[in-house]
Amino acid sequence: MKLKLGLPKGSLEAATIDLFRRAGFNITTSSRSYFPAIDDPEIECMLIRAQEMARYVEDGILDAGLTGRDWVEESEAKVEAIADLVYAKQSFGKVRWVLAVPESSPFHSVKDLEGKIIATELVATTKRYLAAHGVSAKVEFSWGATEVKPPVLADAIVEVTETGSSLRANKLKIIDTVMESNTQLIVNVESWKDPWKRRKLEDMRMLLDGAINALGKVGLMLNVHKDCLGAVLQVLPALKRPTISHLSDEDWLAVNTILDESTVRDIIPRLKQAGAQGIVEYPLNKIVM
Repeated sequence: MKLKLGLPKGSLEAATIDLFRRAGFNITTSSRSYFPAIDDPEIECMLIRAQEMARYVEDGILDAGLTGRDWVEESEAKVEAIADLVYAKQSFGKVRWVLAVPESSPFHSVKDLEGKIIATELVATTKRYLAAHGVSAKVEFSWGATEVKPPVLADAIVEVTETGSSLRANKLKIIDTVMESNTQLIVNVESWKDPWKRRKLEDMRMLLDGAINALGKVGLMLNVHKDCLGAVLQVLPALKRPTISHLSDEDWLAVNTILDESTVRDIIPRLKQAGAQGIVEYPLNKIVM
């Protein structure tokens, strides 16, 4: 028996494969094939556009797949979302679908777009958003390059963004957030009922969650004389509490902890000043809570 797994083709592809590598799965892709190799003989992978993933999982062509919550809601697919994996192509955060208009336009809220044209890939969700605000506007599907359409081809757009830099570069301003989204591990309803597939997916979920927990964090270990321990602990932020163990010399202790990578350059000098020695920073692949 094999688990059929869909991986997102396109902008999330590289980030997803790197996440699986951190989780312990080595996936190798080829520009000529939509069937990546994976070092788990019980899993069969296929590259699918994120926009289509939920439909193939719902139909049982795939047992599971990774796609955005936005595309699950857009397709209204009946699938089980078993994990929220908060990563994107450029960052570790969520993405936003935003309503944006030209900086020079007179539009300041969704109410100002009554009877106007809005271009987007997220057509169904945008229509539901407009209906919730009591606004009637024409929503047109955009095949790409959506940011360049206002003001000539559309009055406004609903577009996905991580940082907003592309919108600013095209002289657009955000007037509202339509929805937030993140990557999810979704599962076919019948596959989730199968004991073997469920166990396989639960193991995968645990490892992927562990890889997500480790993003942006590093491990730190150091030695400290027991007289300086208090000063060192005051410097260290910890995931919970640092691990402290005795060395062969009873007067010296080993301290292990986990911290945000962004803080290391500030903390290591302070640790040295507090009496720490033999400070070692090391990367983390997984933190299983």
